[in-house]
Amino acid sequence: MSVELAVWHEPEPITKEHAETVFQAFRRGEPDAAAPHPGVAAFAARLAEAERVSPACAVVTVDPDRADEVSGEAFALARECGLVCYDPQRGLVHNLAPLGVYSGMQMHTGDGMIVVDPDLRLVTDALATMAPQNPFTALVVFGEHFIQTSPEITGYELEYKDSVQDLMFRTHVPDLETVQDAFTEYATGGRAFLDGHDWRRV
Repeated sequence: MSVELAVWHEPEPITKEHAETVFQAFRRGEPDAAAPHPGVAAFAARLAEAERVSPACAVVTVDPDRADEVSGEAFALARECGLVCYDPQRGLVHNLAPLGVYSGMQMHTGDGMIVVDPDLRLVTDALATMAPQNPFTALVVFGEHFIQTSPEITGYELEYKDSVQDLMFRTHVPDLETVQDAFTEYATGGRAFLDGHDWRRV
């Protein structure tokens, strides 16, 4: 079974629910699902696995064994071309903005997704997809610091590392919203989450 991604232009950030609605409209062949955009043709011309299905949309189709590799290329190229990228398998949309404050920050998930400069909505939505087959999410600024989390029976394990000082801390939080708030604070340069929990050094 192939893995699909779809790209098109949106003037403002959209929700994953809106992205699914647009994606299904494209699949039904509805011509006004999104407006035509020159970035669609540019995207399709530069990614071998992509096909421009209309002036407004291109679809990436790839075998599962190459999905992670090609998806990473597609996410980056879509942003370069001014397009959103929707991943219907994960139910996640990659918007152009808003971004965090760390250029080159990477998001890694336990099911193999790697995104450079993820938008903040994507980070929040990705955290909600953690499950046994997707057991962690991390934001990493290589050589400086990272934050990561994993589900536990009664909540979530949350870890923070200052790589410069070689200090790593761990805590337990009871709910997903607290984790999402911590990841948003981290991505936007805040550290209030460090004062809001009892951490132990590891």
